[in-house]
Amino acid sequence: MAKKVCVVTGASSGIGKETAKKLAELGATVVMVCRNRKRAEGAMAEIRSISNQAPLDLLLADFASLDAVRAAAKEFLERYDSLDVLVNNAGAVRVMRSVTADGFEVTFQVDYLSHFLLTNLLLDSLKKSAPSRIINVSSASHYRGHLDFDDIQMKKGYGVMKAYSQAKLAQVLFTYELSRRLQGTGVTVNCLHPGAVATNMWNGSMGPFSFLGNVSRLFLISPEKGAETPVYLASSPEVGGVTGKYYDHRREKQSSDESYDQAVAKRLWDESEKMTGLSTPSGASPLP
Repeated sequence: MAKKVCVVTGASSGIGKETAKKLAELGATVVMVCRNRKRAEGAMAEIRSISNQAPLDLLLADFASLDAVRAAAKEFLERYDSLDVLVNNAGAVRVMRSVTADGFEVTFQVDYLSHFLLTNLLLDSLKKSAPSRIINVSSASHYRGHLDFDDIQMKKGYGVMKAYSQAKLAQVLFTYELSRRLQGTGVTVNCLHPGAVATNMWNGSMGPFSFLGNVSRLFLISPEKGAETPVYLASSPEVGGVTGKYYDHRREKQSSDESYDQAVAKRLWDESEKMTGLSTPSGASPLP
C-alpha cells in the first residue's frame, strides 16, 4: 500500500480507526474523515504511537450535514491529486426518530446518503487513480431491510433497527448499482458485513437503553477483528479485480433478495441524486 492514498470515514473509533491503523501500517497515506477533532486527534496519536512513520491526515466532517460532506470532498481534492481507496464506514443510529438540518432521517443520511454524495464527489479522482477501490461497510442487518419509497424517511412507524436495516440495505443496493456504472473504469466497489462488532456507535445513540450496548459488548468481536474484512478488500491482491460483491469474514456471500433488484437500485440512485443535489431536474423534488 506504499504511495497509495486511502480515505476512511468514521475513523476516530471502532472499525474505522482500526481500518485506518492497519492501512497505515501497510504503508498507505491515510486520510481520516472524522466528526470530532479531539477524538480524531486522539486516534491519530494512537496510530502514530504504533507506527510513528504513518502518514496521516485529517478532514473534519459531520455526516449529518451534506454541506460538511461537500466541504470535506473539496478540501481533499485541493490537497491530493489521487485517491486509491475509499472506505465508507461512518455510521449513526437513533433510538427515537430525528432529522438532520438537511431534513432527512439521521440514520439514512449518516449511514448511506452522505456516503453516496462523498463517493460521487470523489469519483473522478478514483477513476484517474485506477485501479482503485471503494469499500462500503454495511451489515448483516440489511437482510431485514426494506426500502419503502413512499416513506423512506420513516415518518410512520419508525424503529431504530428498522431505520438501521434500511440504511444498510441502501448501502448494498448502492454498491451493486455503482459497480454496474463503473464497468470498464478500473474502479471496483464492494460491500461487507464486518461481524457483530463492539463499537461505540450504539452506546451514544440509545439514550436510556445505552446499558444494553455495554452488556452486548461481552458477546461481540473486537473492532480489530471487525476491520479485517475492510482492510482485506482495500489491500489484498486476491480481490483486485473483484467488483459488485458482498463479503462476510473475507468470504463472498449472497446478500438479500431485495439487494439484487436492479429497478429498486436504479430508483434509489435517482432519488439519492435529487436528495443530495447532484441532479435536480426541473420541477423535481426529493422524496419526503
